Amino acid sequence: MTTHATERAITRWLLSSSRLADIAHADWADGRPAVLRTGGVYDAVRMPQQLVHAAVGCTEPGTVNAVLAEVLDGPVICQPGSWYYALVPSGTCETWRSAHAVVRGSGGWVGIPRMDRTEPTAVAAYWAVPVESVGKLCSADAVAGLLDDGRKRIEALAP
Repeated sequence: MTTHATERAITRWLLSSSRLADIAHADWADGRPAVLRTGGVYDAVRMPQQLVHAAVGCTEPGTVNAVLAEVLDGPVICQPGSWYYALVPSGTCETWRSAHAVVRGSGGWVGIPRMDRTEPTAVAAYWAVPVESVGKLCSADAVAGLLDDGRKRIEALAP
C-alpha cells in the first residue's frame, strides 16, 4: 500500500491536467470517477475488453489484473463490461499505429477512479493496476503487443 504522502503526490499528478481539480475531488468524494483531460501528462489507450481477455486467456478479474500488471507494468483502469484504459506517455496518440485500440490524447478525456478503487466491481470503474508512482506509465509498445496477442488468439479460434 502506498503511503499517504505518495498517494497525495500521485493524486496531484493525475489532476495536473485539469484546471478544475475541485470538481474532480467532488466526483471522487461522491464515489464517481473524475473525468480528466488526456494529453497533458498521460494519454490513455482504450482497449476493448474482449481483446484484453483473449490476450490474457481468462476473464477472471484477479487473474486479468495480475497479468496486466506484469505485462504492461503501469496503471490500467477497468470499466467493467466494456473497456480497459492503459495510461501511456503523452504524445502516444501521435505515433500509435495499432488498429486494435484508440488512444485518447490532447483534447480527450478519461474517467479516473479514486486511488482506493482497486477492487473489481460489476459496474464501477476501478484500478485494475493501480498507479505505483508519479510518472510511471505503461509502455505503448507493450500495450500494442498485448492487443495484437488478443487479436491473434481470437483469430485462431475463428472457424
